[in-house]
Amino acid sequence: MTAPAALPPVAAPSAAGKPRWLKVKLPGGERYTGIKGRARELKLSTVCEEARCPNIGECWGAGTATFMVMGDICTRGCRFCAVTTRRNGRPLDPDEPRNLAEAIRELDLDYVVVTSVDRDDLPDQGADHFAACIRAIRAHAPKTKVEVLIPDFRGDQGLLAQVVAARPDVIAHNIETVEALQGTVRDPRAGYQQSLDVLEGVKRLDPTMFTKSSIMVGHGESEAELHETMGDLRAVGADFLTLGQYLQPSQSHLPVRAYHPPESFKAWELAGLAMGFRYVASGPLVRSSYKAAEFFIHQALVERAGDHAQHTATDAVLNTSRLPVRPTQAAPLPALEAAAEGLQDIVASLEIRP
Repeated sequence: MTAPAALPPVAAPSAAGKPRWLKVKLPGGERYTGIKGRARELKLSTVCEEARCPNIGECWGAGTATFMVMGDICTRGCRFCAVTTRRNGRPLDPDEPRNLAEAIRELDLDYVVVTSVDRDDLPDQGADHFAACIRAIRAHAPKTKVEVLIPDFRGDQGLLAQVVAARPDVIAHNIETVEALQGTVRDPRAGYQQSLDVLEGVKRLDPTMFTKSSIMVGHGESEAELHETMGDLRAVGADFLTLGQYLQPSQSHLPVRAYHPPESFKAWELAGLAMGFRYVASGPLVRSSYKAAEFFIHQALVERAGDHAQHTATDAVLNTSRLPVRPTQAAPLPALEAAAEGLQDIVASLEIRP
């Protein structure tokens, strides 16, 4: 692999607070309020709130949300995450898949991400509940594209197969950080190779399934280590990648080792595209379910569905009339890439306003 180019110097953490490019507008607006209120009524948790995501106002205001199922207590203790950790989670709510699907239908969402806490305390680690949520969304909100951000199921490929069989549009699993920092950043039950095996396993079970992963920077990783991780994700067929700045949720979590400027994230985006990722969402405030990535992925799914429908129609004509038919080519996506890139630039420049 070509050696990474020199990047702008990072900003070291200081008493002055976060760099200006990490300041965002406070959340608000009618659609934000609507999603928050309906989630409360249906007793749904959103990772947007639990993980204190800086993009919550932007994403909810645009009508995209990431729902967290199986409760708000995680059985793992990753040192970067703000979600509450205990040995056992709450009992599963059998009505949650239906409530989730009804909320998505009522909110008229085009693209949703469904994720969960880790549930090592359950016999199937929540795989069947994940599949039930996907099936419920298909039944109640058939127009909605579904991405699931799944745990590693401790490497159990049989449990992974249950989720794949439910046919979400995208399966995401986050590797989180470079190999050398896995033991520092993540729970000991997680692992670099285990995460790669999950992504590779999805492609083995269904080569047509889109896969996605995410990397946090700012834990002290080197430039070479970051490029190596990106290359390892491509080697197991990951289609989409997000890169974002780690932000310390509280004083009890890992401290930020470095704040990387927007120019560095742009360089990583270009490097990822050169490696062959279909899309890279890279920016200081980007998170694994950032809406710019969802925008692109949604369009890619729509185009692929259009190609499939067109090829089916073409085959039907050929089978009945035997006349030669030239199928129309799918439109290229540079305009979509530019639009998503523009969204990232806007987010990175926002300032806090009262």
